[in-house]
Amino acid sequence: MTKNLAYYINKFANLRVSRSSGVAPNKPLLLLSIIELISQGEIRRNQVPLSAELIATFLKLWSHLEPVRKPDIGQPFFYLRSDGFWHFQPNLGFELTVISKAKIVTPGAIRQAVDYAYLDDELWLLLQNESERTVLTHTLINSWFNERTQDIESLLQVNAFAELQDQLQRTGGKVYQPEELEDEQAVIVRDGAFRKIVVSTYNHTCAFCGLQILDSLGQNIVDGSHIKPFSQFYDDRIDNGLSLCKNHHWAFDRFWFTINDDYTIIVAENLREDSPNARPMREFRGDRINLPAQVQYYPRVDAMRWHRQEFLKRSA
Repeated sequence: MTKNLAYYINKFANLRVSRSSGVAPNKPLLLLSIIELISQGEIRRNQVPLSAELIATFLKLWSHLEPVRKPDIGQPFFYLRSDGFWHFQPNLGFELTVISKAKIVTPGAIRQAVDYAYLDDELWLLLQNESERTVLTHTLINSWFNERTQDIESLLQVNAFAELQDQLQRTGGKVYQPEELEDEQAVIVRDGAFRKIVVSTYNHTCAFCGLQILDSLGQNIVDGSHIKPFSQFYDDRIDNGLSLCKNHHWAFDRFWFTINDDYTIIVAENLREDSPNARPMREFRGDRINLPAQVQYYPRVDAMRWHRQEFLKRSA
């Protein structure tokens, strides 16, 4: 059978969904979320990870269209494979887990085992065309949410993840209560928003070494890291963040270096370094870290002091 627009219209209109407690909208909402991110330019190649942006979009649609049942993006992300046009690229070491079709349905388990999902090449190409993308969007809406067409079309204009980022940036971030973190999906969205804000605040540059590398897809080499660990303090305020390249993020989390109140760098004395093609960490001693343009986002003094105390404990 030719996999053309008519083929996928039929597929989208006849998704294999659970009907045990009424028609489950999980798969149609996941597909609408993916199409929305493609149209916004957030998904620019045929690779769909279970990202904070995708979860935020899915939760936005779910909250307006299915307010009774609890949202669970893991179910459609895993079970959409049964419709034949959705495939998985496993993470290294999880090839057999994915090939065996073991049930991987929680967001954490999916992110551990699956690098990304991808669509049939034919479907991906169709979704790059605005008119054909619109046809497939309306197929989903008319087939599964026929009485909510206007509601959905207005919802698709709202970038839920960007709105969350804007809100957190306006307020300077947030310290969470443990009960706010019981939903695994919400935790992934929260973490993604914090890290993107911090990286943007530092202009996608490592605060330690100044490295900045960006590609045409907007990917970069730095991470938004916490100074005081989130697992202990639940502190997602922007001034508890540092933008660090992969190497220096790893080193900072292991207290190989820390920061003075005047933002100068302290490097552990017990490191044995061999760095023939790059500046070794010890040469950064006394240098000032690269700071954000906005003073209100400078690393908070109490956070740096906590990290420095931990550094000194490990150096003693």
